[in-house]
Amino acid sequence: MDINVEHDDSNNHDEQNHPLLGNKEVPEAERNLIQRAISQTFQSTAHLANLLPTGTVLAFQLLSPIFTNLGNCDSVSKFMTATLVAISGASCFLLCFTDSFRDSKGNICYGFATFKGLWVIDGSTALPPQVAAKYRLRFIDFMHAVMSVMVFAAIALFDQNVVNCFFPEPSNQTQEILTALPVGIGVFGSMLFVAFPTQRHGIGFPLSTN
Repeated sequence: MDINVEHDDSNNHDEQNHPLLGNKEVPEAERNLIQRAISQTFQSTAHLANLLPTGTVLAFQLLSPIFTNLGNCDSVSKFMTATLVAISGASCFLLCFTDSFRDSKGNICYGFATFKGLWVIDGSTALPPQVAAKYRLRFIDFMHAVMSVMVFAAIALFDQNVVNCFFPEPSNQTQEILTALPVGIGVFGSMLFVAFPTQRHGIGFPLSTN
């Protein structure tokens, strides 16, 4: 029995030294300063999954070809497309102020962040004051909401159907702007979001683990 115990302790010690996701068959990668910076950038892009509500973007991409008539817009199609863009942008803005939590049974509950805490919209659960304080509305939430709208605008400008609807025959200068502006918005918004990642798990965003 003593031998088995010592053997188990040795195994536990080895497991602590080797991470769970580590691959023992591959040696550790050696990186210089630039490579470490690039690696950190790639890891930081995981925060970009929280930048836009996936449901809103998916609905926009599905409805865009229909509302724009594949880019061949008349006055009605142009109005419908403008309405779709406006509603989708407003959805991206408002959903940034939502958050979620798990109750004692592990059920996901959603609510809107307020200056006093979280207003639960799909249940009657009342959060304790010390817990509700963690979900209070903050300035960074407004910054995330504005960045979310900016990134959605970049996605809309990347949609060729939307561009052809509003700019069927763009000039050379307009074409340059339409090409460069979405890239600039996307890079700028992504950099800010990576530098100031959100901690919220609202409607349409990855679920909360807490």
